Amino acid sequence: MKILFDILNNFSSVSLKEIEKFSLMNRMDTKFILPVSKIPALLEKSKINYKVLEINNKHCLRYFSTYFDTNDFIMYHSHHNGKLNRYKIRKREYLDTNTGFLEIKIKSNKGNTKKIRIKNQSNNATDDFLTEEIDFINNNTPFTTKDLVATMSSNFKRITLIHNFNKERITIDFDLEFKNQQKSNKLPYLAIAEIKQERSSVSSDFKKYLRQENVFPSSMSKYCIGSILLYNKLKYNNFKSKLRTIKKLNYDFEFNNVNNRY
Repeated sequence: MKILFDILNNFSSVSLKEIEKFSLMNRMDTKFILPVSKIPALLEKSKINYKVLEINNKHCLRYFSTYFDTNDFIMYHSHHNGKLNRYKIRKREYLDTNTGFLEIKIKSNKGNTKKIRIKNQSNNATDDFLTEEIDFINNNTPFTTKDLVATMSSNFKRITLIHNFNKERITIDFDLEFKNQQKSNKLPYLAIAEIKQERSSVSSDFKKYLRQENVFPSSMSKYCIGSILLYNKLKYNNFKSKLRTIKKLNYDFEFNNVNNRY
């Protein structure tokens, strides 16, 4: 989308090294589902208060993730049921920097998100784990690697913004695609924005811009969206309203075989 590149080129930029102090590995997250058509307007409003991450002259960076769950999708169902102290396990490859990590995300009973990670030791696309990865998962989650299988992968592009003064990071993900061994689903009309802040933060300029565009918080994750698209038998009752919101974006949003499920 040429308009995105034109707008992003007018931002002040920040390097990967500079962004490290905004890693916010223990944070409060607020997520938003929106049509991709709203991204240019949001970026235009953000130019004054935010810088954009730039790597090798690129602002829209490519990500590839493999998610792991149990055969009965315990981690998905924990999110669906609103359970706190829940986990997400994935291998993520940052394609534009040729780096990868095995990551664990923990949603605590206080609502904050903690992320811990180690560098990838094994192939990103498989459920084979090497010794260090086995110890990392076994020591930091209630699961063992013997419990886990690769349930899906995702590709997407991400724009990352950093506030000029506050310790706040914004991510905007788009060009989403979800795959498992049987099928794939592309969501060209959908974007997911996330505001990542320290616990003490109570306001956000970007949240104000989202409100101006009539976009409001939605806690549904990429992993949950992808899982519903790829696995028809998963329970989804508590996500019905969010799925309806997605369908009402006035785009030809393709839900393939789940179009009539909600």
